[in-house]
Amino acid sequence: MEKRLLFLRMQRFLLFGILFFAIACQKNTNNTPATPGQSYTDVSYGTNSQQKMDVYLPEGRDTANTKLMILIHGGAWIEGDKADFTSAINEIKKRLPDYAFANINYRLYKNKQNTFPAQEEDVKAAVAFLLSKRTEYKYSNKIVLLGASAGAHLALLQGYKNDNMVSPKAIVSYFGPTDLSYLYEHPGYPAIPVLLDSLIGFSPTQNAALYTASSPISFVTALSAPTILLQGSADILVPVNQANRLNDKLNAAGVVHQLIVYPGEGHGFTAATMDDSINKIISFLMANVQ
Repeated sequence: MEKRLLFLRMQRFLLFGILFFAIACQKNTNNTPATPGQSYTDVSYGTNSQQKMDVYLPEGRDTANTKLMILIHGGAWIEGDKADFTSAINEIKKRLPDYAFANINYRLYKNKQNTFPAQEEDVKAAVAFLLSKRTEYKYSNKIVLLGASAGAHLALLQGYKNDNMVSPKAIVSYFGPTDLSYLYEHPGYPAIPVLLDSLIGFSPTQNAALYTASSPISFVTALSAPTILLQGSADILVPVNQANRLNDKLNAAGVVHQLIVYPGEGHGFTAATMDDSINKIISFLMANVQ
């Protein structure tokens, strides 16, 4: 009898142990940590020292759902740095915590070196690099391009002209040049034609085809990505007519888009306007990027 009681107790103990182990294993499975967030700085996507990017990856990302925003700084194609976007990324990350971000540098024109389209080629190379890293970095091919000034020109050009690589889900332009021939012939600032002469190596009269190939407006089709344009009415470096001309082209093609002109703002926004613009961008992306 005592042996039987001991045997039953051992059975209950063994059964309890098995159940405890099973529950513990199940609990561990359910609480498996999500993919941790990671950041990488100065990642090379080419051999030139300027061909670098910073990458910010959110926690819990995956290759099916995590969207990637690529940011391209401004500076008239001759200056600027990805660091110019650091504070903006911090703000956008708070409002789009599930996005991954890539903040890129590109070769700048200087002393007749890196004439256009070197900058366009660098954006293409950066996008190709990021697409090749999808599995390793864990994000989807749902890409948003965002740029400011010259960077917005490059974002629009990549999104409209080079969409055979990947068709972006949306493009965000902060006061970006859209039609370089028109900008050359109708500058708001006298030095613009001189800059374009140096950057491109020709005037529109000397090489109209190159100006056409370098202008985002030339590549708008009915299949172009949803686009939001943010522009100051008092901008003299990139006049509001650049946004208006693209807006008309997008209207004619039936592309989903939004033009927001801020009265009195110039080439660069006040803090209040910048905050409002970010809110407008978030709303636009929520509505158009699935």
